[in-house]
Amino acid sequence: MELSDAGHGRYTIDRYVIEPISRDAVVEGNIAKVDEVVEAMKRAWSAMGTRTKHVALALPASSVITKKISLPKGLSEMDMEIQVEAEANQAIPFALDEVNLDFQVLGAAANSVEDVDVLIVASRKEKVEDRVAVAQASGLKVLVMDAEFNASQTAYEGMLQVLPDAGKGQTVALVDIGATTMHILVFVNNVMVYAREQNFGGMQLTQEIQRRFGMSFEEAEKAKCKGGLPENYALEVLQPFTETMALEISRALQLFYSSTSYSKMDHIVLAGGGAVIPGLDEAVANRTEASTLIANPFVGMILSSRVLSAKLAVDAPALMVACGLALRRFDPA
Repeated sequence: MELSDAGHGRYTIDRYVIEPISRDAVVEGNIAKVDEVVEAMKRAWSAMGTRTKHVALALPASSVITKKISLPKGLSEMDMEIQVEAEANQAIPFALDEVNLDFQVLGAAANSVEDVDVLIVASRKEKVEDRVAVAQASGLKVLVMDAEFNASQTAYEGMLQVLPDAGKGQTVALVDIGATTMHILVFVNNVMVYAREQNFGGMQLTQEIQRRFGMSFEEAEKAKCKGGLPENYALEVLQPFTETMALEISRALQLFYSSTSYSKMDHIVLAGGGAVIPGLDEAVANRTEASTLIANPFVGMILSSRVLSAKLAVDAPALMVACGLALRRFDPA
């Protein structure tokens, strides 16, 4: 995805592309088939029709270690780096020369006017280098390596206008439903307070279609997305799956409630490719008794002539991370 500055605090969606890869090309966030992923990136870049070769990439949450600490306000950058390294030594189960380490000042600490909250982020060097190598083999240059949950948060912040009072004073869950994993982020007063992964995703629906109707995985995936399934599909396959998915989301939120002082959700925002499964938003709303909506990180953005609005409306929930990464283009840091 490529965004540009439209002025007055708005952005233009210049172009985007979604390029498929086989289900075993990337396994649990690890690149298993390097050559296939390289070729997919080359095709995607060619299909974009862009001259931009600088890219931002992201690591999955499973490859990232995070810790939030408080440090005295007014520390020099060098002093802050020393403190961060000392904290990282305690929090990271690897030698520091084996990881890529960074930190970000989040703002004033909630419990002390003399301190600031700082987020420490680290990943094994090999995880970062695998992705950088794929980009380089595709003819691209990596300027930013982010974490997927950070990119999702950036995109979420861009769509706050669709929530009552822009999310202030509310508890909101962003549930990103991928092929095999759900990522749950919870925001309180627009500050992320909780992140969790859960092994359940849209692939389970594909596998049930495959089993029920005797299709190959590829045929089942295509039929799921484009239609053409037997009449009994909606009642016997789709409806039970949406109820199961809604139950999994409810269970994930119960884990959040049991580990925090919160006991209800004001809003649930569904993202990821699984968010557009017909009837899922209604099933989640019924199960959780929370207002539920489908994510659109492009609210208020301008569409270039190369972007079809009808296609973007379908793809938008799956583009949360891509949108968040594209917005890094405008990050002065």
